[in-house]
Amino acid sequence: MSTIKIKQVKSRIGAPIDQKRTLDALGLRKMNRVVEHEETPSILGMIAKVKHLVAIVK
Repeated sequence: MSTIKIKQVKSRIGAPIDQKRTLDALGLRKMNRVVEHEETPSILGMIAKVKHLVAIVK
């Protein structure tokens, strides 16, 4: 499978606890950090849950 790069572009402050846990599971703990994951259905579901806090980087 291909990989996908995810960047946190908005602060987690004020987000519900389940969205904070999702960011932690993705490895995003600070603003403007970029992580790389395999493009699996579970990762895509996590991205969809916090799509307003993250961006896909090329």
